[in-house]
Amino acid sequence: MNANSSILERLYEVLQNRKGADPEKSYTAKMYGRGITKIAQKVGEEGVEAALAAVAEDRDRLIEESADLLYMLLLMLAAKDIRPDEVFEVLEERFGKPGV
Repeated sequence: MNANSSILERLYEVLQNRKGADPEKSYTAKMYGRGITKIAQKVGEEGVEAALAAVAEDRDRLIEESADLLYMLLLMLAAKDIRPDEVFEVLEERFGKPGV
């Protein structure tokens, strides 16, 4: 695991640990309480915001929105008990194949 994937793994562990946290003290716990539909909606919103920042050629905003998108994507994966390494494995399988 490289340093870039390491931060994703560490964040994922924090997100998993917040499942039982107080929603009044943790945004992550509050999102879990709202359910998977709301989490999925936020993934979509952040994806759109990242895309709009890219189109606007606002580099700094794109970086910020990409961080938000990765956070929400990891939250959605954690809510469904899917570890990031499961996603990395699929990417690894696809790597080097024609069309990728």
